[in-house]
Amino acid sequence: MAENVARKLIGAHLVAGEMTPGHEIALRIDQTLTQDATGTLVMQELEALGLDHARTEVSVQYVDHNLLQTDEKNAEDHEYLRTAAQRFGLWFSKPGNGVSHPTHMQRFGVPGKTLAGSDSHTPAAGSLGMLAIGVGGLEVALAIAGQPLRLVMPEIWGIRLEGELPQWCSAKDVILEMLRRYDVSGGVHRIIEYHGPGLAGLSAMDRHVIANMGAELGATTTVFPSDAAVREFLRAEGRESDWVELTADPDASYDIEDTIDLSTLEPLIAKPSSPGDVVPVREVAGTDIAQVVIGSSANPGLRDFAMAAAMVSGRQTVPQVSFDINPTSREILTDLTLMGATAELVAAGARIHQAGCMGCIGMGQAPATRRNSLRTMPRNFPGRSGTKEDAVWLCSPETAAASALTGVITDPREWARDVHLDYPKLALPQQHSVNTAMFAAPLPPEEAMRVRPVKGPNISSLPTSTPLPDRIQAPVLLKVGDNVSTDDISPAGARALPFRSNIPELAKFSFARIDESYWQRAQRVTDSGHVIVGGENYGQGSSREHAAIAPAYLGLRIVVAKSFARIHWQNLANFGVLALEFEDPADYDAIDQEDVLSVEDLRETLPRKTALPVRNLTKDSTFTVRHRLSPRQVQDVLAGGLIPRLAERHP
Repeated sequence: MAENVARKLIGAHLVAGEMTPGHEIALRIDQTLTQDATGTLVMQELEALGLDHARTEVSVQYVDHNLLQTDEKNAEDHEYLRTAAQRFGLWFSKPGNGVSHPTHMQRFGVPGKTLAGSDSHTPAAGSLGMLAIGVGGLEVALAIAGQPLRLVMPEIWGIRLEGELPQWCSAKDVILEMLRRYDVSGGVHRIIEYHGPGLAGLSAMDRHVIANMGAELGATTTVFPSDAAVREFLRAEGRESDWVELTADPDASYDIEDTIDLSTLEPLIAKPSSPGDVVPVREVAGTDIAQVVIGSSANPGLRDFAMAAAMVSGRQTVPQVSFDINPTSREILTDLTLMGATAELVAAGARIHQAGCMGCIGMGQAPATRRNSLRTMPRNFPGRSGTKEDAVWLCSPETAAASALTGVITDPREWARDVHLDYPKLALPQQHSVNTAMFAAPLPPEEAMRVRPVKGPNISSLPTSTPLPDRIQAPVLLKVGDNVSTDDISPAGARALPFRSNIPELAKFSFARIDESYWQRAQRVTDSGHVIVGGENYGQGSSREHAAIAPAYLGLRIVVAKSFARIHWQNLANFGVLALEFEDPADYDAIDQEDVLSVEDLRETLPRKTALPVRNLTKDSTFTVRHRLSPRQVQDVLAGGLIPRLAERHP
């Protein structure tokens, strides 16, 4: 039977289940990726699991999010992660090495392998022909311990690419076109696989841009073939021996199919404050801006920075615009400097920041209130930039650089005509500046066992949880709308993220952008617990499991929503919170904040039925909800979470 790339990857790693959409499957995991904003909890989870040594082929701990050391907290976390990586047998990438996704692609990515990462943009490695899936930290911890990754088998969505990108368009415009067509939930329960003749014009790092932002579509992951472009990338990294060809069979089919003619694309931009609110740049041209930021995991390639440098070379960005450059790895910054492009950027007014995520998660570079910021980043959720009332737009490096020079949103095609500039032909190095010495290799097991992770005072232990009661009668402490993100639930940024290892303190920031009183009100109902009611796509965005753990620590027992984003739904189950969906979405409108809801006979009903009644005691009414939990997940939730259940089985 002819198979596509995604099914080949899944089939080669399938250890349980069947490849039928909607059925739970279990996959063998070859590699894992953790970063510092989520990795501290993963290390605590490995301690709780009693792991002796990593059982994967490759596991890497990156420090790329919390790089600002304005006090001792981030520095202490870095030391904890370094020593915990030694203890459990992980590679360690120190601060400043770069964003995990492009850095992993450069040093560790191998076609045909599986990768589980505690970061929602882990699917970027699909650019190399890997099956790379973003999941919660606990699932990564289990993968490090040698356990399979369990998920619902997605549909395979084939996107045929035809034609060639026109000048002044690049890979960012391809994924923005996908978001323009399908919005932020269009890829839920799907793997996106790109194929067709249009791939020939996309480098491996171009594909990274597209695969990275598949997360913004809600997709389980994105897959590209491993072909000549991937071989060329690995050759430039000195790893051509890791290349294997992996392509779809000639007659391969897909569950869903669509086509993009690349030649018809034009420069696109996502308006504040959703990656799915995409329009042509020409429609918003002339809008004043105050900031331009180029970098992040969504546009990490040398080509992206070099293109901006070529456009601003010999010119000066306007005084009212802060022109910020976020290099994405030491390797890329080195090559950019050897090319002379760093000097061109600096001379044009650029501010060069550390190699890391930085402004993407509000760790510095916060814009002024309600002033427009153009970014090549993957997300523009409200407040994610570090400014509560921000106005962030997402665009390509070409659009960003042209706009930095004019002070207004500018279609790069129009700017090029005005300044009589031909589309730059970039002379990128054929061999990259590889530096393997910047990674600390895993210790041998016998030496690793003697290491004791160094814990500063800001590093707490995982909160304990209790089994799910048979009856829950609790108030709706918060009612929220559609597309609530994990940034809304547990914010990033320089104020909150330093407490990522300290759940009691981090919990005080829960839902602060929506209702600053939430955590205080939760303290008043600790005996009963509480309920949150949400709209469509609840929990979109980051994979951070803090968005499940912190509210659970405050007493959250049930979330009732119209629908859930995949990773957050899984994280809720992992930490003992019952995720329920309205059978009739119209019932959402009949619930008010502070209504008291009652659900009974949970311990008997959940294992036997997917539908159960909920009584609104305040309104004296009843509505029906459903759960999508597998039998395994039901037992996890009943136990109060996955870790307590494992403790039950292995006391």
